[in-house]
Amino acid sequence: MIDAEAFLRGRSPIIPGTDGDGRASDRNGSTVVAGAVGDEGGRPCRRLRTRDRGTIDDTVPGDSAGDLDDCREAALRLLDAAPRSSGALRDRLLGKGFDEAVVDEVLERLRRVDLIDDRAYAESAVRYCAERMMGRRGTVMELTRKGVARALAEETAARAEADGVFEESAWELGRRTARRTAGMDRQVRMRRFWAAGGRKGHDPETLRRVADELFR
Repeated sequence: MIDAEAFLRGRSPIIPGTDGDGRASDRNGSTVVAGAVGDEGGRPCRRLRTRDRGTIDDTVPGDSAGDLDDCREAALRLLDAAPRSSGALRDRLLGKGFDEAVVDEVLERLRRVDLIDDRAYAESAVRYCAERMMGRRGTVMELTRKGVARALAEETAARAEADGVFEESAWELGRRTARRTAGMDRQVRMRRFWAAGGRKGHDPETLRRVADELFR
């Protein structure tokens, strides 16, 4: 007699919406490859990897390294998957094995048709950082990490600071910390706020003003 449990353990789970061979498409249209990864507790299968979209190591063959069309298509797939700065996109394309001259030519063409715009990207990234209650220093670090040129990151953050963006994010961080630590010792509350503010890159003077008001 066949041992049903042993038989099922050797089969790849079928994900709803697949064609029965263990493959499905994720939200971005990438192919999700499902292996035998279900566990005995019945938890959902984890996603192993995705194809296309530049999410796995998909270096180009040597004969495509200098192909302008192939490089452009790779760039468009990456941009379709997520917004990117020109610096981040350049790093990804070089990482795939495309020639440097070809990558730079593709990036210039994409700039001319406004498919990449580092200034707009930086402004969007600053808004994202503010929503995460980050300060100016933390925001500049985040922008440069995402491939934005240091000078542009500093300029964009300076404009946001002049508009009071980071001041407001510090106050929001303070209000949230105050709510979470209500009833605790004042020194404990202060330490937690200062630690959070430091991690998020706020300047000490702003943190001091907020702390003096909210943690009396």
